[in-house]
Amino acid sequence: MTGAAPGGPCGGLLDYKTAKFALTRNRRVGLLHRLLQLGVLGYLLGWVLLVRKGYQDTDPAPRAAVVTKLKGAAVAEVGGAGRRLWDAADYARPPQGENVLFLVTNFIATAKQAQGTCPESPSVLDAVCTEDADCPVGNPVVRGNGIKTGKCVTFNTTHSTCEIYGWCPVENNTLPRKPLLAEAENFTLFIKNTIHFTKFNFSKCNTLQTNDPTYFKSCTYDPFFNPSCPVFRVRDMVEAAGETFGDLALLGGSIGVRIEWDCDLDHPAAQCQPQYSFSLQDRRYNFRTASYYWDSQRRLCRNLLKLYGIRFDISVHGQAGKFSIIPAAVSFGTGIAFFGATCSSQSLTWL
Repeated sequence: MTGAAPGGPCGGLLDYKTAKFALTRNRRVGLLHRLLQLGVLGYLLGWVLLVRKGYQDTDPAPRAAVVTKLKGAAVAEVGGAGRRLWDAADYARPPQGENVLFLVTNFIATAKQAQGTCPESPSVLDAVCTEDADCPVGNPVVRGNGIKTGKCVTFNTTHSTCEIYGWCPVENNTLPRKPLLAEAENFTLFIKNTIHFTKFNFSKCNTLQTNDPTYFKSCTYDPFFNPSCPVFRVRDMVEAAGETFGDLALLGGSIGVRIEWDCDLDHPAAQCQPQYSFSLQDRRYNFRTASYYWDSQRRLCRNLLKLYGIRFDISVHGQAGKFSIIPAAVSFGTGIAFFGATCSSQSLTWL
């Protein structure tokens, strides 16, 4: 049986230990050691402090509000209704302005529709017929415009289709070869964005603080010469997304507008400015709308419009940073610990 350790079972608590270092006289190992120390020091000063700003507390989830307003006017033919002036109340949906906005650039009009019976369009496959048996009464036309009446009638000299009960005449589907609202490329979109970082109780707006009442009526955004003007030309936005206005305006599409805030609150608030970017999200965008009225015979009628246009989806992102003693202490402590580990791992000297 072995004897008890000197000092008893608690003697180890009073022992004092020191590390034993080995002195290696080797230029390559010494150079590697110094490079390792410089790498840790560069990481601490360059990445942690300068790039990542590890001495700051951050707020990555700001609250944002967006208000938009379209300006411009154009004239276009509206089916059988003649020439019509289009202004912001006609081509902007919704008219009150939000972070999602639709600009009408083209349309197909079907004027003076009334509920009754008429031949279905031959472009609807389910409506093509040769006899009445092909049109079961009461069945809705698949992807069509009404309910079958049970009759197969002549649509024109080359086609026969099922008679339907619906809005007559049926919807026109002839698409113009060019956008009817081609002038929309010069329309302007005013985007007002207010952002609030609750952690630092800091708010900022993207509009320039000016006493000139005509500034926003005359300025146009330019990323180099006029970055503080929040008035954007539609054509410039489409081209910045990598498209041409004429191609996108014919069948419609969707443009993403991204507003990015990166604010260093250790600097003056004037240096906190947004950055704008634009991207094409989708091609082809349309929907239908109608205006209703009573004719002279007290029949309910409507003018139907199939609207094509550009949908603008505005999103706001950002973060703010400000010096704080806690993240600064953590970053410095971590860096010093790494630096100390490289110094104490071995003691090396040059030959």
